[in-house]
Amino acid sequence: MTSTQRWTLTVVCAATAMLMLDIAVVNTALSAIADDLDTGLSGLQWVIDAYTLPLAATVITAGSLADRFGRRRLFVIGLGLFTATSLLCAAAQSITMLNASRAAQGVGAAVMFAVSLAVLSNAFPRMEERIKALAAYGATMGGSFAVGPLVGGALTSALDWRWIFLINLPLGLMCLWIVRRFVAESIDPRAARVDRPGLATLTGGLFLLVFALLRGNEDGWASAPILACFGGAVVLLCAFVAIEARVAHPMLPLRLFRNPSFTGAQVAAFGISASLFAMWLYMTLYLQQILGLSAIEAGLVYVPGTMLNFFVAGATASVGQKVSPRVLIAGGLMLIGAGQALLTIVAVDSSWWLFLPGLLVAMVGTGLFNPTISQVALSSAPAEQSGLAAGVNDMFRQAGIAVGVAALGALVPAGAALGEGSAQSYVDGLHDALWVGAVVATAAGIASALLIRGHRRHEADVVGEVALEAA
Repeated sequence: MTSTQRWTLTVVCAATAMLMLDIAVVNTALSAIADDLDTGLSGLQWVIDAYTLPLAATVITAGSLADRFGRRRLFVIGLGLFTATSLLCAAAQSITMLNASRAAQGVGAAVMFAVSLAVLSNAFPRMEERIKALAAYGATMGGSFAVGPLVGGALTSALDWRWIFLINLPLGLMCLWIVRRFVAESIDPRAARVDRPGLATLTGGLFLLVFALLRGNEDGWASAPILACFGGAVVLLCAFVAIEARVAHPMLPLRLFRNPSFTGAQVAAFGISASLFAMWLYMTLYLQQILGLSAIEAGLVYVPGTMLNFFVAGATASVGQKVSPRVLIAGGLMLIGAGQALLTIVAVDSSWWLFLPGLLVAMVGTGLFNPTISQVALSSAPAEQSGLAAGVNDMFRQAGIAVGVAALGALVPAGAALGEGSAQSYVDGLHDALWVGAVVATAAGIASALLIRGHRRHEADVVGEVALEAA
């Protein structure tokens, strides 16, 4: 590994850790945010979704812009925006200001997320080296999400919830220096212009869907505003598909989905995010508000799973050369589903120890999944379209979190965890959400097993097929 490759891998992993932490790190700080900014459940859910929704909606456009104007240049822009808006989040004096700042932060994260895999792919052109780099990238992604509650708990308990955002400032500045000094520029000479109609319909459709899911319990699922939002979401998302099928330069080329491996990767990415990653919010509220753990204690509960995730993800660098990606991805999702099913043993008066078996099983699955799905996402498209391929996969990841938080929240009376109902009603709803999450993860595992092709053919033939389609 050359010096440039080492620095590129370091900065990509560091930047990815920051943006993934900012999805998970707020979970253990939500109680403190609710007290300080005087907000309820709806405001807390938007702390998560205000970040992930624009991330999901703009990540493909960010990938396309990076292919056209330069991946290094867009990486710098994304890092700069993410770092600046982190300061705005820390300075928020109301939940509205915090959520608006989180939305802007999500746009910066979208640029970083979309470009990170493309930058990594350019720095590691040989498949053997790329697999090892992706193992480190996947371990960072899964580990950051898992360690987020601990980091958030430690900063909230020792200092203040605002420090979960302030810590991004020195890290962001350090990453900016590394990128400008060591990361090489790369572009796609055939990159297309921005698909504005596609961006508008996708963003609007996702927003209306998430908004309706978040407000359904409070406003009534049959109320006119909620039905209108659902109807508008269907219309806009259908319009998005129609636009992508006809526009000359689509932000999401539908021909890519003719490749079953590419389709399987997106189903799998959505499945893990809409199940386990979306459950993080409600599991952390359970630990803090039902079991009475402090922010730092709740974070420590996740540490064993975090360590196991790092170990398993790192091991996929060698295992991935012998075992089909289909087996690792499908097997990982099955374990994630099993882990969520095991978590249903928790009760109002449980010890936090009962939380561990399900968590550990799920984190083994996450360790198998994350590095492998990145490999499939990149190798399912031509190298010059790596930014687009990474952006599509990241869109399905973030859309899964945004939709999952909202949809599972419809099952969990989270207000009960904030003093607005009984603890038993919260735990009953948590059980329902965990079972749904287990079904979603298992179904995604079955679908990915049927769609994603075997190891050798996947690495060679699939790229050739997509290249022919793009020609």
